[in-house]
Amino acid sequence: MMSYWQKILCIDLREGRISVLEPDISLFADYIGGSGVGARLLFDMTGPETDPLGPDNPLIWMTGPFTATRIPTSGRHEIVSKSPLTGIYGEGDAGGRFGIALKKSGFDGIVVTGQSKTPVNILLIDGEASIEPAHDLWGKDAFYVDGYMKERFGKNCETSCIGPAGEKLVPISCIVHDGENARMVGRCGLGAVMGSKRLKCLAVVGGKTPEISDADGLMQLQKKIVPQMVEKMKGMNLLGTAGGAAAAEKMGDMPIQNWRRGDWPQAEKISGQQMAETILKKNYYCGSCPIGCGRDVEINEGKWAGVKGAGPEYETLGMLGGSCMVEDLEAITYAADLCNRYGIDTIETGSAIAMTMECYEKGLLSSADLDGIEAEWGSADAMVALTRKICEAEGIGRLLGRGVAAMTTILKDADEMAIHVKGLALPAHDPRCFNTMAVGYATSNRGACHLAGASYFYEKTAVMPEYGYDKPRPRYTTGGEAELNVRAQNLMGILDSLKICKFAIYGGISYATISEWYGLVTGIEKSVDEIAEAGERIFNVKRMYNVRHGVTRTDDMLPERILKNPRNDTGTGNYTPDFEPMLDAYYKCRGWDQNGIPKPETLDRLGLGDLKKFLPQ
Repeated sequence: MMSYWQKILCIDLREGRISVLEPDISLFADYIGGSGVGARLLFDMTGPETDPLGPDNPLIWMTGPFTATRIPTSGRHEIVSKSPLTGIYGEGDAGGRFGIALKKSGFDGIVVTGQSKTPVNILLIDGEASIEPAHDLWGKDAFYVDGYMKERFGKNCETSCIGPAGEKLVPISCIVHDGENARMVGRCGLGAVMGSKRLKCLAVVGGKTPEISDADGLMQLQKKIVPQMVEKMKGMNLLGTAGGAAAAEKMGDMPIQNWRRGDWPQAEKISGQQMAETILKKNYYCGSCPIGCGRDVEINEGKWAGVKGAGPEYETLGMLGGSCMVEDLEAITYAADLCNRYGIDTIETGSAIAMTMECYEKGLLSSADLDGIEAEWGSADAMVALTRKICEAEGIGRLLGRGVAAMTTILKDADEMAIHVKGLALPAHDPRCFNTMAVGYATSNRGACHLAGASYFYEKTAVMPEYGYDKPRPRYTTGGEAELNVRAQNLMGILDSLKICKFAIYGGISYATISEWYGLVTGIEKSVDEIAEAGERIFNVKRMYNVRHGVTRTDDMLPERILKNPRNDTGTGNYTPDFEPMLDAYYKCRGWDQNGIPKPETLDRLGLGDLKKFLPQ
């Protein structure tokens, strides 16, 4: 199969040993790459006994067959590990340019195990790997590290690194790429895994080009597809994901006041439109991307001066803005910049701060508990101060940095305020707005995730004609939530394994496009149904990973606030999801039993018969 090196670099930091794994090509044929191969490797290398912050938990960087092929939006990579935040399957996906550099190094991925006794970097320069001391970088922020490595190895050096939060093992810390452009593997606390290994930075320079089966055919197809994508994605180019903030509020999608409130017209003050008129300097384009949705911003004066780099995405605006009711765009941008430098997930940060503000309102936390911070709703000063506390793992920040689920172990009467699934905070999309997201959040393998299925894409503008979705599904349609989630989750798993951006769906990319691209790149023909089945296999491997850790139906649950309390706003009225019938239908559609366990015949059908021994007895 072309476009695969069929080589994975393996580095044991405890022994200082560097080796190369050459898996059978069936691993790539069955699991595609990226998320799929990473999930299978993690399944085989860990178990319930594995400590997420211990030496035996691998940290796995993976590319896919589309990476470095110039397929639009393919400048991506996946990182997979057992999550220290949730204790179950963890992964994250990032754009930028690191994935391309890794693929051009001559490896499909890197697996790092063990723990170094002292801080180290891993260098992968022109195909040669080495481990070096990193004492001089320990304690430095992620922007500094990227600049330092580019100064040493040239502008083509790309980095995957942690900031001080990952060093301090903050459970909501993340892994940072592309320096001040801050392409983040943000969720699941994987920065803490990297910190536990005392690995500060993975720096890569690659000059090899993977071989493509039909380069001319691929180029001709690109000439047709790319202009169509650019035309369809004009809005994303103009305003980025932040451009949807005001519309999300009007629809009832943006979380307001820790998911308690409905209408909040102030969302217009933190929108992409406001950003474009004030602090936006230019677009940022990930590698191989014609869309350019990234925001490059700058704040040179005023209270929040000093920001230069990535502007806040919609999720950040929704969580640090809407959920905390902060209407100061520059303050949100400043807080997001802190998170980017220190390596902290803005979704978890906004969730923890909103929960803190509610606890403060209800008297469960005082300003004395909060190191003197008056955590009033809408206070930009309080939001920034608490963000800094989290980033520095200082004072009350040590508790907030553990995530909302862990906060309830200390704040005994705050369970209803912790809005999460399986320990992962809900991102800034409300299932009371897009009803298919209810079962999607509940069954996502890493916890609440809008991108594991992205079913709401198909309740907005996206279509999936290969499986009968010829036009977007009207919101609040009754029935069919299960089937759409299964189709969409399988597709998202494929995109995360091929390594192309999910926004490509808005650009018109479909299963049929993917099937055609796959044949041109690898030389292996896979039908639409075969591609979809690979996505189903990948999803079930992740589910079985969690089943082995004891996850069942009782964990596939949404917070009561989402299920029982309507927003009562103009966007959603009094809707709440009728959840249990959705979950029953979903399990049936998946071929799982009513406890959420894949049936033996389902595993056999997907070529996963070897996992049947891990089914509960």
